[in-house]
Amino acid sequence: MAENTGIGWTGGKNAFGGFAPGMVHYTDRVLFDEVWEREGLSKRDRSLVTISALTALGKTDQLHFHLRFARQNGVTDEELQEALLHLAFYSGWPNGMGATSVLRHIVEEEN
Repeated sequence: MAENTGIGWTGGKNAFGGFAPGMVHYTDRVLFDEVWEREGLSKRDRSLVTISALTALGKTDQLHFHLRFARQNGVTDEELQEALLHLAFYSGWPNGMGATSVLRHIVEEEN
C-alpha cells in the first residue's frame, strides 16, 4: 500500500477498524489524505462539490458527515441552505428536501 503522505486522516479506520482494510486505506490515505489535499480546489469548494453530488444521488447518510465538514471548511449555514435550495431544482425536490432535513438536524443539534 502507498505511503501516507497526507495529514493522517483516520475516519475510515474509525468506521471499520480491521474489518475492511481496503476501504480504510482508500478512504483515509487516498480520498482524504491525497484527493482532499490537492491544490486545484479549496476544501471549501470541494465540500460544495461533494454536497452537490451526494444531494443529487440522495445519499443523506453521507451528508451527515459532509455537511458538518463543509461548515468546518468555511461554508456558512446560510450558504448551505441556499445551495440545497438551488440543488433541489436540479437534483429533484425530494433530494433537496432530504439534504435540507439533514442540515436542519445538524444546526438544531448544535443549538
